[in-house]
Amino acid sequence: MSNFDVLVIGAGPGGYVAAIRASQLGMKVGVVEREALGGICLNWGCIPTKALLKSAQVYDYVKHAADYGIKVSGVEADFGGVIKRSRDVANGMSKGIEFLFRKNKIEKIFGTAKLLSKESVEVTEASGQKQTITAKHIILATGGRSRELPTMPIDGKKIIGYRQAMVPEVMPKSIVIVGSGAIGVEFAYFYNAMGSKVTIVEFMPRIVPVEDADISKELEKNFKKSGIQIFTNTEVTSVDTSGAGCKVHIKGASGASVLECDIVLSAVGVVTNLENLGLEQVGIKTDKGKVLVDDFYRTNVAGVYAIGDIVRGPALAHVASAEGIICVENIAGHHPEPLNYGNIPGCTYCSPEVASVGMTEEQAKAAGYEVKVGKFPFSASGKASAAGAKDGFVKVIFDAKYGEWLGAHMIGANVTEMIAEVVVARKLETTGPDIIKAVHPHPTMSEAIMEAAAAAYGEVIHI
Repeated sequence: MSNFDVLVIGAGPGGYVAAIRASQLGMKVGVVEREALGGICLNWGCIPTKALLKSAQVYDYVKHAADYGIKVSGVEADFGGVIKRSRDVANGMSKGIEFLFRKNKIEKIFGTAKLLSKESVEVTEASGQKQTITAKHIILATGGRSRELPTMPIDGKKIIGYRQAMVPEVMPKSIVIVGSGAIGVEFAYFYNAMGSKVTIVEFMPRIVPVEDADISKELEKNFKKSGIQIFTNTEVTSVDTSGAGCKVHIKGASGASVLECDIVLSAVGVVTNLENLGLEQVGIKTDKGKVLVDDFYRTNVAGVYAIGDIVRGPALAHVASAEGIICVENIAGHHPEPLNYGNIPGCTYCSPEVASVGMTEEQAKAAGYEVKVGKFPFSASGKASAAGAKDGFVKVIFDAKYGEWLGAHMIGANVTEMIAEVVVARKLETTGPDIIKAVHPHPTMSEAIMEAAAAAYGEVIHI
């Protein structure tokens, strides 16, 4: 007899959500986690970084209080207090997952898991004690970690990853951030707002390279205005950590140079946690560091599944959660709809925020679409002016023939809260004219979505 109907390996946003949904569907569920419930997202990623960014935003607000008619003096940041608040938020969220596990009668097993067969797992506790657990279905949700460049291996002190970046002992006077994806630009904003001299080095031609080109251009303009130095089309050839600080040797179109700083943050993506998981022993197929699965996250070995960062698709918490739900609903005999990876929103929580979904303008044209493109600047938004947040815009892309909403790209205050409207509209196959005629409340930032759609069709009112 099996210990569990479903055993989940990993308690991140993919694993714990899958476990809860499986329990709701009447299954006996266990979860193996080697560190803390909530995984990287709740403990070292999504949640604590947003707490840091909020503190930086509040500090920035207070420093510019005079812009709102408020007189403030003697403003200073308690860096230790900022870090403590972030950790307290993360710890509180992790305890929330513990409550959900108790509520849903999910058994948690702390240790490192290794597959022995398609129905059994060996768990090694921190003490070294081992136990074997069996299950009818095993879901792998082991997530990822910071990717390291050969030219700058992470030592945790002078060359750091995202974990160390969230809990530095002292505020660095200067930091070089290598990579300008979501992790890189979020930390760039945080450290710059808190008073560090920040330099971004990006190998690609522009920062946030997966975003629409107009978004990249706008964010770079804002970052440079705030004092962040940016090098694009530039690679790090080596990092010398032998002295008191770091000497970062870079090479770009204009030649080689050296950047000096206190610490270097490696923000060049993530790699999957698949080592020592026993995949080869069980015969589970992988390709380029990802587990191969079908639309319902079944591996080639019956009864073993994989979700989250370790499978195809964007390495995002909300993607992992959606995959986990689809996976267990299929196990339970339901008939879930496969996930549409073309309608996954991406959010970056620097300031100004960035949010997008669907195709960029370049991608839509490359796919052969004749497009209608509309853009509405927040400088023309009454709510944005009142809030003192006039930077940025909303850009929308429609298929000229049928009105299909191909993509949306936003940069500005609170756009990460606005992008869901586009995701739902695209899910419901809403067209451009539908959005124009959907009355949006005034004054709100969300009016910019309606106005951008109207701009695409030559009907915009406020520009």
